[in-house]
Amino acid sequence: GDTSKLGLENVGVAVNPKNSKISAKFEQTSVPNIYVIGDVMDGCPELTPVAIHAGKALSRRLFGGSNQAMDYRNICTTVFTPLEYGTVGYSEDEAIAEFGEESVTVYHKYFIPLEWSLSPSRGSHQGFCKAIVNKHTDKVLGLHYLGPNAGEVMQGFGTAMKLGCKFEDITETVGIHPTTAEEFTTLSITKESGEDAAASGC
Repeated sequence: GDTSKLGLENVGVAVNPKNSKISAKFEQTSVPNIYVIGDVMDGCPELTPVAIHAGKALSRRLFGGSNQAMDYRNICTTVFTPLEYGTVGYSEDEAIAEFGEESVTVYHKYFIPLEWSLSPSRGSHQGFCKAIVNKHTDKVLGLHYLGPNAGEVMQGFGTAMKLGCKFEDITETVGIHPTTAEEFTTLSITKESGEDAAASGC
């Protein structure tokens, strides 16, 4: 996010003094005819597909008559560590901060992926999935997953999140057995209940 050599001060573009990133709303900077996308935009995830998508959305608004803003909330992200982590939407803390603890329900589950159960070195490890849900509307605010193929699992749920899926939409979906993505369709234990979140057998 190094913007110091762009000469932004010469045209009056405001930057965040904490990180030198460019402040913007709907990719429009403090100077109306100057726009920003990608890693140098303050608050934007530093992901290449995000910059590409934001650029397309901006060009459609500027030249194609669109009024569709970039959705920076429902972006699927995966960390490709040995235990992969995937997420889309709000974190639990973000959801509580925005909607209030009394409005948020967290469903969670530990599980052992089939391929791990067949390996002596991984059979003792667990995967984990979590759905953050608005209590009043049943809308899914965020999904989180630890386990194999996190990117593949999250990509499909990303479309559902963009369409405003409800928790019932997920739990009423017939899962593909035996897959790890299926674990989301069988979520039933809430964090607030204090019950054991370990998955049972099929």
